[in-house]
Amino acid sequence: MLGVTCGASPLPFNVLPLMIGPIHAELGWSFALISAGVTVFGVVAALMAPLFGAAADRIGVRRVALWSLAAFGLGFGAFYFLPTHPVGYIACWAALGLVAIGSTPVSWSRAISMWFDRQRGLALAIMLMGTSLAALVVPQIAERAIEWGGWRAGFPALAVLPLLVALPVALLWFREPRHDECPPGVTDASGAVWGLTLRQAVRSYRFWVLIASILFIAFAYGGAHIHMVQIVALHGFPPKVAAGVMGLVAIGILSGRLIVGFLFDRLWAPGVAFPALLLPAFACMLLMGTGTSLTWLMIAGYLLGVAAGTEADVIAFLTAKYFGMAHFGRIYGMLYMPFGVGSAISPILYGAVRDATGRYDAMLMAAMLLFGVGGALLLTLGRYPRIAEHGVK
Repeated sequence: MLGVTCGASPLPFNVLPLMIGPIHAELGWSFALISAGVTVFGVVAALMAPLFGAAADRIGVRRVALWSLAAFGLGFGAFYFLPTHPVGYIACWAALGLVAIGSTPVSWSRAISMWFDRQRGLALAIMLMGTSLAALVVPQIAERAIEWGGWRAGFPALAVLPLLVALPVALLWFREPRHDECPPGVTDASGAVWGLTLRQAVRSYRFWVLIASILFIAFAYGGAHIHMVQIVALHGFPPKVAAGVMGLVAIGILSGRLIVGFLFDRLWAPGVAFPALLLPAFACMLLMGTGTSLTWLMIAGYLLGVAAGTEADVIAFLTAKYFGMAHFGRIYGMLYMPFGVGSAISPILYGAVRDATGRYDAMLMAAMLLFGVGGALLLTLGRYPRIAEHGVK
């Protein structure tokens, strides 16, 4: 959880919103250009996820995660010296994406899934709470650093988290289990860690069902989160009220992860995920138009947060359940790609609809369909494979 909190998954996306205004004021760049930095970062990191996942399978999560935490911290701190030319600015974000993905759940999820089986859903949910903790802590640190030393000071101030908090703790106490420490659901009767290879997984219809489901939900959710303040403003409420709605999104993410993770351990996970993903479809309906009451907007914000919490749990949990742990990192990395790419592109789609129509209604209608179809696809995955002595049935 601490590694996720201080890693590359939440830090850039929680700090840049506070820096967009100061960077625009100092350099005169457009908001689109400034935002493009984190979009490039997200896409590059997502494309690197299969390589880092494969490395975690081969040499262990500890080496991959710790080296990536260190590289991410040093690189993020060095953003104090960001170039004042747009090409250099984008290039720095791309370079950070090349080394940072190992500090995200792409690595940590493998370790959690190796330690836990019966309570794996809840364990993953607790780990992923790190993104919610970052949403609460990071803006506070960044705001004070910007007040003290300008927007550039925010980067080294936050680099302290991976370098001086998560890295020392992980060096002291983090490890993966030995084979004899793995729970029965991770190993077969002979004691070997079971699981499909990436080639076998890609040949399975379940792999492509998950790819499509994850991509649909990422396209639906990512832009709604980034543009939430503007959506609330179209209903006639000031930024202070919009910030309160964003707070409920964070609460929805936190509670959604815990509730869904708890239920995953007790019920068939796709059957839990489908109704959970219908809730944000209802939220999109509430967000349409310009006259929704504040109460319903707050409910919509919470329900959208539940979607984010559900999707993050779905990727890691179902990867372990359907494909096993022998090559978890590589397979999870491939499934993480549509999540990262879709989440990075979605804000552009929402923005394009707003620019063309002055409202978000067309994209919100599309998001309703994407949430519904993405959730329904999970129902086609079938029962979990049964581990036999010499393989999987």
